[in-house]
Amino acid sequence: MSTTRTGATDGRRERRAERRAHADYTGGVYGSMLAASVVIGAGSLGDFPRVELVLLLLLTGLVFWVAHVHAQLFGARLARQAPDRRVVLRVCREEWPIVKAAVPPAAAVALSPLFGLDVLGALWLALGVAVAGQVGWSVAAARRAGASRRLMAITAAVNLLLGLLIVALKIVLTH
Repeated sequence: MSTTRTGATDGRRERRAERRAHADYTGGVYGSMLAASVVIGAGSLGDFPRVELVLLLLLTGLVFWVAHVHAQLFGARLARQAPDRRVVLRVCREEWPIVKAAVPPAAAVALSPLFGLDVLGALWLALGVAVAGQVGWSVAAARRAGASRRLMAITAAVNLLLGLLIVALKIVLTH
């Protein structure tokens, strides 16, 4: 009986290792850029700006996750075959980094009062966290793909430049 349990545990470990080996960080990079864009677009917030921004970040991530899952399942896949439960769960899992990327900026906003930041400071903190996430996800993807250090530095620089472009838009839109 213990060999069955061990076999099942080993099987789960192997499947998790397989998923990690084939992980696609595109959703994380995209989700971080999306979170940064949400922070920029968060113009006038109501009576509870921090709560509203946290919800806006998380709900936007969820909506875009659903949109990506839908596009994956009913775009190209449906033309080839009807998706079964296993395929649906795999696509949901593959696209989940879009939501995960919204969590750090949302947490930054939620924790910003502990740092003595006003709402504007919380917005800038969330934007910085989102850009850092964007760079981090892209470097993780390059590393996972076996890229050289030079290529990892290039992807970090490109994503940092894209993030700084988002920051520049924030400056232009708020001044």
